[in-house]
Amino acid sequence: QVQLVESGGGLVQAGGSLKLSCFASLNTFGEHDMAWHRQAPGKQRELVATLTSGGSTHYADSVKGRFNISRDNGKNTVYLQMNRLKPGDTAVYYCNTYPQMYFWGQGTQVTVSS
Repeated sequence: QVQLVESGGGLVQAGGSLKLSCFASLNTFGEHDMAWHRQAPGKQRELVATLTSGGSTHYADSVKGRFNISRDNGKNTVYLQMNRLKPGDTAVYYCNTYPQMYFWGQGTQVTVSS
C-alpha cells in the first residue's frame, strides 16, 4: 500500500516561510505527476500546486508568486516552499499524485498568525 507522509508544518507569523516535505512510497515516483492540496477548517480541500514528471508547474492563483513546488525523485519526495505566508494559508496540507490515486496521508498543519 502506498504511503504518503507529509512533514514540515508549524506555526509561523504572517510574512514568514515554511518548507513542506512529502515522502511517497511509490516505486515509480519519478513517473507520476504530484500535487499539494490544503484543507482549511470548515472548507473543502483545494488544489494548491502541481508538478508534472517533466517539471511543469501550476499554482492556484492564491499562492502564485509565493509558493514553489519541487521534487527530488531520488528521495521520492515532493516539496512545497511557502513564502510570504498569510493567515489565509492556514490549513492542513496534503500531497498526492495528480490526479489523486491514493489514500490521503495524515497531512501537516500550517498555522499562520497575524
